[in-house]
Amino acid sequence: MNKFIFISGGVCSSLGKGVAASSIGALLEGRGLNVRMVKCDPYINVDAGTMSPYQHGEVYVTDDGAETDLDLGNYARFTSGHLSKANSVTTGQVYESVIRKEREGRYLGRCVQVIPHITDEIKSRITAVAREDPDTDVVIVEIGGTVGDIESIPFLESARQMIHEAGKSNAISVHLTLIPEVAGGELKTKPTQHSVKAMQEQGIQPDILICRAPVMLNETTRRKIALFTNMENDSVFTSYDISTTIYEIPLIFFEQKLDQVVLKKLGVESRHANLGAWKTMMENFNSRKGKVRIGIVGKYMSLHDAYKSVYEALFHAGLETGVEVELVKIDSARLEETDNADNVLGSQAADGGVDGVLVPGGFGQRGINGMIKAAQWARKNKVPYFGICLGMQIMVIDWGRNVLGWDDADSTEFNQNTKHPVVSLLEEQEEVINYGGTMRLGKWESVTEPGSRIFAAYREKNIWERHRHRYEFSNRYRGDMAESGLLLTAFIPDKTLVECVEWPDHPWGLGVQFHPEFKSKPTAASPLFRDFVAAARDRKQI
Repeated sequence: MNKFIFISGGVCSSLGKGVAASSIGALLEGRGLNVRMVKCDPYINVDAGTMSPYQHGEVYVTDDGAETDLDLGNYARFTSGHLSKANSVTTGQVYESVIRKEREGRYLGRCVQVIPHITDEIKSRITAVAREDPDTDVVIVEIGGTVGDIESIPFLESARQMIHEAGKSNAISVHLTLIPEVAGGELKTKPTQHSVKAMQEQGIQPDILICRAPVMLNETTRRKIALFTNMENDSVFTSYDISTTIYEIPLIFFEQKLDQVVLKKLGVESRHANLGAWKTMMENFNSRKGKVRIGIVGKYMSLHDAYKSVYEALFHAGLETGVEVELVKIDSARLEETDNADNVLGSQAADGGVDGVLVPGGFGQRGINGMIKAAQWARKNKVPYFGICLGMQIMVIDWGRNVLGWDDADSTEFNQNTKHPVVSLLEEQEEVINYGGTMRLGKWESVTEPGSRIFAAYREKNIWERHRHRYEFSNRYRGDMAESGLLLTAFIPDKTLVECVEWPDHPWGLGVQFHPEFKSKPTAASPLFRDFVAAARDRKQI
């Protein structure tokens, strides 16, 4: 029988349920178990695809093209289990499915209710993930939101039913809560007591409690919490504030023997733990020397989570290349306001400038001219540049305007009337107005050109990466671009779409239409991010 772990949160949001769930997954994989992760999101949107990054952070894309919550990115970075659209369950999906079944008459005229119809749909989606791979041992289910939120109630009720039906040796509850610190440094346990009480009112007695706290809880505090929450003494753990990296959390939980308690409660015999990759990663973290400053020129700079996977991939690249990566967040609108990009990016900048420039993905016209200025500056000043999705399209627009002399070169996303639409929609997309689910999404194959930088990075001719976009390099201008020197170095297999462009006579100027950040891990950096950071390091001569 599959084992299930339900992760919930209390007191307040943003305590790190996703990281806690992912860390438990990493520990169980270290014990030799096959783990699958599921995120249950209470929002009514069908998926995260049409949400603004300011609302919910980045959209994480899976191989099969699902546009999901950013927590799936944490799952991918910490664990190795396959992720697909099945691993993301939203209220919107659940109600859409139930209503469709009702319209088809599949409930035989019965009154459709939250219990059992909505909860049965939630449970069927969770168990479907377990059935998808017959080798699955444990399914970890993170329930979004905070206990007490009205939106989360159907998911908590589904968890209660599954724990009851499977039995305590096959399904357990892990609750993450907050231990705040008040004036004088006193830690207060009352919010945690109330949070567990709220879980009990939902019919769930947590089996394990993880307490977010500024410091490691002492034995006296842990025993007090256990006493007032009806927990065993060895089932209260601390997720304390750290100054290193979130990727140390699996090791911190391991030191507290969290994985041993999980195995015991699930009735799984203890087995040897292999956390060598995580220990090596921390050794790399502690042995970094020097710092490179990477300027991220984007549109959504005020919210860190808007480019979460990009920032994490840069951190992974720093681990692999032996340097600390400092993120310099630059709103592209700021570059639009200056006549000289060197005032923001280069030696004339107050902070001394950047060692590399990265333009990430995005949609809409705001700030585009600032990104073009950044690309032009990096190209002329021989500064390493990495363009991702929109960032590659920016390279093409810059080349059209500032090398070929087409002053109005643009993307039809931004200017429908341009005489030189160097970036445009595919013909089959031109009449599409329903943006949700109409893009080129998910895993696509690319064929790299031998001798190119992208080939050198991957060391393979055929690569697979994930996409999320509607606009493409216009084939009408491939000849002009190539003849003027722009290097076209990767294509889809039939060569009808360009996947990578590179600058000639440049230390490292490369743009790709796909999103390599989605497959980067702390234990295995994305090849392109690794080589980009290495180029910035070499330019700085660290």
